[in-house]
Amino acid sequence: MTAMAYYDPACENDAQALQFIEDVTRDTASVQKRVLAEILSQNANTEYLKRFNLSGATDRETFKSNVPVVTYENLQADVQRIVNGDRSPIFSSHPVSEFLTSSGTSGGVRKLMPTIDEEMDRRHLLFSLLMPLIKQCVPDLDDWKALRFLFLKSETKTPGGIAARPASTSYYTSKQFKKRPFESYTSPNEVIECTDSFQSLYAQMLCGLIMRKEVQRVGAIFASGFLRALKFLQNNYHQLAHDISTGTLTSQITDASIRKCIENNILKSDPDLGNFILKECSKENWERIITRIWPNAKYLDVIVTGAMAQYIPTLDYYSGGLPIVCTMYASSECFFGPNLKPFCDPSEVSYLILPNMGYFEFLPLDDSSSSSHQDPVDLADVEVGKEYELVVTTYAGLCRYRVGDVLRVTGFRNSAPEFRFVGRRNVLLSIDLDKTDETSLQKAVDNASLLLKEFNTSVVEYTSYADTKSLPGHYVIYWELLAKDQPPSSTSVGPTDEVLNRCCFVMEDSLDAMYRQGRVEYKSIGPLEIRVVKNGTFEELMDYAISRGASISQYKAPRCVSSTPMLELLDSRVVSVHFSPSPPHWTSPAGVRRLD
Repeated sequence: MTAMAYYDPACENDAQALQFIEDVTRDTASVQKRVLAEILSQNANTEYLKRFNLSGATDRETFKSNVPVVTYENLQADVQRIVNGDRSPIFSSHPVSEFLTSSGTSGGVRKLMPTIDEEMDRRHLLFSLLMPLIKQCVPDLDDWKALRFLFLKSETKTPGGIAARPASTSYYTSKQFKKRPFESYTSPNEVIECTDSFQSLYAQMLCGLIMRKEVQRVGAIFASGFLRALKFLQNNYHQLAHDISTGTLTSQITDASIRKCIENNILKSDPDLGNFILKECSKENWERIITRIWPNAKYLDVIVTGAMAQYIPTLDYYSGGLPIVCTMYASSECFFGPNLKPFCDPSEVSYLILPNMGYFEFLPLDDSSSSSHQDPVDLADVEVGKEYELVVTTYAGLCRYRVGDVLRVTGFRNSAPEFRFVGRRNVLLSIDLDKTDETSLQKAVDNASLLLKEFNTSVVEYTSYADTKSLPGHYVIYWELLAKDQPPSSTSVGPTDEVLNRCCFVMEDSLDAMYRQGRVEYKSIGPLEIRVVKNGTFEELMDYAISRGASISQYKAPRCVSSTPMLELLDSRVVSVHFSPSPPHWTSPAGVRRLD
């Protein structure tokens, strides 16, 4: 009997789901020991484990002594073999059912995480726990609907014929989700499964508007996605209102299954509702637009932890301060667990890691945020208040894999710890699914600054921030330039606006595939902006930091700023503003072709 067998997610008994959480967290160390033994026994004959001479051992001590902690770069060659069609049991004894594309990158290319069919049931189990937890705070949810904007991505195929797609797309197109006895959506499956971004979002919004009085919760997976949906409403409300008033679906919807579903089952002529949508959306002030359109909405269902916290003020503005609920913690590598207090303040969100979902270790982070020399500790042995980098071993065959997430222990439920998501290691900038670290930003600045050489000009200092005030959000890079002495025969007067705009493009083109895909395909990121500041601005920035207690001997200019006073100082010194004139180049990950 596996650790999953204690609870049947097909059961609609909320009490059973809550009891399962109590049972599985009562003896975390024992569950983790059993999970590791199951994983090692199941995958004993895989090529990966055989490399480390486990000889069939399933105990923790032998596993930790023999198997190293790894990153994606350590596994990339083996993953590429599977991508190219190798069907031998490399990581898992079960066949690889699909690749889950991670939003993290390796060498500028999205990571491909191999997974197996069995993992879908484990993910479904976690989803089935969410509504019972929420219904402790909002008990009558069964009588209402959820308007969740789901942005499914087009499936790709590797040269070896295996599907590759994001974990969210995988789950929301699965047979487990299609049955979903625990939640009612305004959008039918035909709409959710459409991967054409315009048609899907238009149809989801149309369904949500028609059923507006039945909606009790609104949201998307990430806050950025939900705000993207509101921006879509702002741009398309005239056509949406027309369709509702006349009962006719716009010709822009060409997907046959969507047209048939909406025309036959959902869309009816309703001039009063159409006029209402037109009146509300045409107002200049969009404050509280969510509760104006969906008057019975009780909360927003979006992730606002980590980099997504930057969107909280905007969400509060549009919703009038509705509670923001972060329900669960998951990644492409593994699904982890729920937020046991879903209606807590966003700043207090913690996630329980269910010990049956995989085998978990934690690399302690010292004051310098380095975990390379630390021994990992087990799930049951972490300490409250300390920060760790997460390491996972999964049924799909990942062994001691560094996910890259930094977590802080906030408490325990029985013997299972709860964690606050601190962020991704080394990430400076993020708007949507992009994650730009300091090395990538430095490379982009270096490449762009080459354009300044012919003007005898260089970038002497820079910093950045993610501007989310406009939709979509975009990267802002502050440059302080130094124009060196020009030779007497030179006719150059410094870089022109055209050149600096081109610098923006080169920076974008130098960033990783996830950023460029967000710009080109998803359109979830706006054009990169360079703001040139007066000479001496970064000295003023240092003076400000020192006045706030920074050590003058250890100070270095931050490569990313978020404090309001620092941003105000930088913006008060701006002398010119430049934007990327065109999107960067982007193609699908190496070795993967698009199906659409």
